[in-house]
Amino acid sequence: MEAPSPYVELSREEWRELRRNTPLTLTAGELEELRGVDDPIDLTEVTDIYLPLTRLLNLHFTGARQRSAAVNTFLGDDQAPPPYILGIAGSVAVGKSTTARLLHTLLARWPEHSRVDLITTDSFLYPNKVLEDRGISHRKGFPESYDRRALVRFVAEVKAGVPEVHAPIYSHLEYDIVPGAVQTVRRPDILLVEGLNVLQPAPPAALAVNDYFDFSIYVDAKVEDIRTWYVDRFHKLRRTAFADPKSYFSYIAELSDEEATRFARDVWRDVNELNLVENIAPTRGRAGLVLHKGGDHAVRRVRLRRT
Repeated sequence: MEAPSPYVELSREEWRELRRNTPLTLTAGELEELRGVDDPIDLTEVTDIYLPLTRLLNLHFTGARQRSAAVNTFLGDDQAPPPYILGIAGSVAVGKSTTARLLHTLLARWPEHSRVDLITTDSFLYPNKVLEDRGISHRKGFPESYDRRALVRFVAEVKAGVPEVHAPIYSHLEYDIVPGAVQTVRRPDILLVEGLNVLQPAPPAALAVNDYFDFSIYVDAKVEDIRTWYVDRFHKLRRTAFADPKSYFSYIAELSDEEATRFARDVWRDVNELNLVENIAPTRGRAGLVLHKGGDHAVRRVRLRRT
């Protein structure tokens, strides 16, 4: 007999009704700046999907604050409540970065939690030199390519209320960690942690980054749809970011369309799809909420964990 699912599944229409009276606080111009490369998200998607989601997260944030206050009352302590930490996971090219940026903006417009920070796990990739020395440059983005101890330490310090916590900065232009550059997080109300492998379980007797999450979201789609989005995005980047002479991938801008398509499909098959199937997709069941997209990038259904 199959075990009952811990999730309730909602259609787009059912989910949209849960917005209630949550106001739209975003303009079309602001959305244009938040949108990822080749991501067709529009204000209808924001209204139907992200406003109900911010309402849920606001309720969840309030509940977490109440639980923290209850513990403080029990201990006779008056410590400030810890930051609320939200994890966002999913494949390369599925749109999780747009989701993270959008939630970062929308959540900061609620008066209860106006201080919101966003960190991506790219900041905790090992520098290219380290990856080369370890012989895993071809595994960039796989779990072993991250300094997981540094990432866990960073999130643990934020959760513990350390006044200032610093993270490295990753440059997509240079495809590497920027030496000496840091992002500083100062006791936010909410910290969003976005990355491919943020729902990975920890090794035995260790803690994983998601052990510090109050809630987590997995952005999902069919593999064949994500493959199409990846190749389309690759061509868009060839005409924009990769055309910059300073770009690590500037040589790709010189490829013909046919060569570029072949290159993108090979990278998808040998790196990104492999990582998705082996490491990322198996963590989907650990998420508190799953946004499942159709082939047009629009969310078609939502799965919310109730237990």
